[in-house]
Amino acid sequence: MQGPPETPRREVVDTVHGEEVVDPYRWLEAESAEVREWITGQNAYAESILDVPARRVLEARFDELARVTDYGTIRPAAGRYFQRIKAPEDEQPVLCVRDSLDTDRRTLVDPNEWSEDGTISMDWFVPHPDGDFLAYGVATGGDEQYDVRVIDVVSGEQVDELVDVGRISVTGFAWTADGFYYVGTGTREGDGVQQLDKEVRHHVLGSPGDTDALVVDDFEEQVWPVLETDDDVLIVQYYEGWDRSEVYALGKTPDAGRTEPVDLVPVVTGFDATFEPSLRDGYLYLLTDYDAPRSRLLGCDVETALSGDAHPDEMDVVIPEQKDILREIALGDDRIVAHYHRNAYSALSTFTRDGERVGRIDLPEYGAVAGTYAWDGELFYTVESFERPPRVCCADLETEETRVLDEPEVRIEVDLDVKQEWFESTDGTRIPAFVVHRAELDRDGDNPTILTGYGGFRVNRTPTFNRFAVPFLEAGGVYVLATLRGGAEFGEEWHDAGRREHKQNVFDDAIAVAEGLVERRYTNPDCLAVSGGSNGGLLVGALITQRPDLFGAALCLVPLLDMLRFHKFLLGPSWTTEYGNPDDPVAYDYIREYSPYHNVEETEYPATLFTTAAGDTRVHPSHARKMTARLQAANTGDDPILLRTEENAGHGIGKPTSMYVTEQAEQWGFLCQSLGVTADELRSTQRPPSV
Repeated sequence: MQGPPETPRREVVDTVHGEEVVDPYRWLEAESAEVREWITGQNAYAESILDVPARRVLEARFDELARVTDYGTIRPAAGRYFQRIKAPEDEQPVLCVRDSLDTDRRTLVDPNEWSEDGTISMDWFVPHPDGDFLAYGVATGGDEQYDVRVIDVVSGEQVDELVDVGRISVTGFAWTADGFYYVGTGTREGDGVQQLDKEVRHHVLGSPGDTDALVVDDFEEQVWPVLETDDDVLIVQYYEGWDRSEVYALGKTPDAGRTEPVDLVPVVTGFDATFEPSLRDGYLYLLTDYDAPRSRLLGCDVETALSGDAHPDEMDVVIPEQKDILREIALGDDRIVAHYHRNAYSALSTFTRDGERVGRIDLPEYGAVAGTYAWDGELFYTVESFERPPRVCCADLETEETRVLDEPEVRIEVDLDVKQEWFESTDGTRIPAFVVHRAELDRDGDNPTILTGYGGFRVNRTPTFNRFAVPFLEAGGVYVLATLRGGAEFGEEWHDAGRREHKQNVFDDAIAVAEGLVERRYTNPDCLAVSGGSNGGLLVGALITQRPDLFGAALCLVPLLDMLRFHKFLLGPSWTTEYGNPDDPVAYDYIREYSPYHNVEETEYPATLFTTAAGDTRVHPSHARKMTARLQAANTGDDPILLRTEENAGHGIGKPTSMYVTEQAEQWGFLCQSLGVTADELRSTQRPPSV
């Protein structure tokens, strides 16, 4: 087998809290011609290894699986229904609208017209509450640096545009009577930390952008503002890290051209808890884990909030804490729909606006709900499972009868068995994992198995339909989604047990699941792979450096790996609330213990594919570059260590269909080849071509 290209070792030695830390590949942090040449060589090497028969078989099947009509959730506004739909021939989804559910859809925005390769995307949209206008965010190459465009819904004409707003998202945009509030940020230039320079402004529709009134501009690096409006009342949630937030209010829009910050009214401040606001009909709802680790819903009228006299202990308890985890609410005319997580899958309950529980909406076993919006006595949402793709549903909130409005035509050729199994971690904590495989699977200890997880930032990993896993499952593979600490599947205590000084718990949890899969004869280490992205890529890096003997392959996507320097690039400084700050000697000690880049030793490593992207504005590509170089130098085994860098992509958002198909075929081809799944086994699961 051809070896990897040579990577020069140029040691940089830092003295950190009295310890000498050697960094032999610091030069790969640069965006220089030399680094670009190195990336080209690594891509060529990766291509020489990844060009296997399994990949070619999968690419044809994946194109079939991807080229179906996909439907986004329906977002209603004043009798109009907005929805993104991706037709089989599209590279990007198209935004449509209709005036009733019984009429034909009309195209409002078609990003497929913006570029030949589909790399300019519309990543979010927000309709005006009266349904007459709609704003959306445009990014190029997945860089999450947005222009904001506003269109007239009736005519379809663009009526306004703000260019280079920065890292604005759907939560950083909120309509007012004459315009909108928005969160603007700095750019990704240089080390990219300028993206953490944030401000809130108000824009009057149709006015020059340089007259936008300043509202707030004094946010700490770790704080992200989330905006909510009702008429001209603005609520700003200061989200600090992932475990604490404060809420402020403003009773009227500021004058255009204002250059000094506005004095916001503190509503809820100074508590070590999260408060997520929603406004409706002059009432402020706060979804919070204050004195409720599994969360509850508090509320007060807006006048009380604007007076500055609000206190969570004196607010109405609209929905008390339950056994299940309250994740979000949807406010209807006379109903509240509460979305709960029960053992990491969804449950929907309905309440009156006063908090009286009146019923529940039926969901499939091990189903996951997303995109809940209530309007005119109905709830719109999507629901998916491991066996069935996301389908768009509508529930009558009075009768609780549900109907499916849209569903992709994706078929699985075998019956699947899905169950939730429990494993014991190092400290005795029981860790659940969803195990998916063919119904007739023989547990002989030799089944190719892929374990994935995340474990951080209160991100809940719930059952999802992965269309690209279908051929692997049909060929007898086992797919396992572990519910690791660091998420919030079991409340804030579960999150806290997997961050900062407790981060090793996440890795121990995953190791316990991996060892349990072997003990229960699903698989063996040669047939077991681990996969994860972003913070989940950190998980993969930690597992292969702590237990390289436990895995036959690893797929490490857009990862964090150098945990002593993560806070020096892009959004890294904002993650110190989750990981700790390496500049703090106490945090340094526990981060140094697990930082994958600093725990590479000479040994046999499993076949590993790292991926990154030139346009990633969240996690710097140097993490994957440096780790690849260090592992290639230290690996004493024969399995390859590969790096694939995508040029016209970012952290994963906005990829065109063709790019996604190629990328997924490459990654799944690598996993299948590494785990012994042959092209013939994958080919045998394909349907014969239609006549």
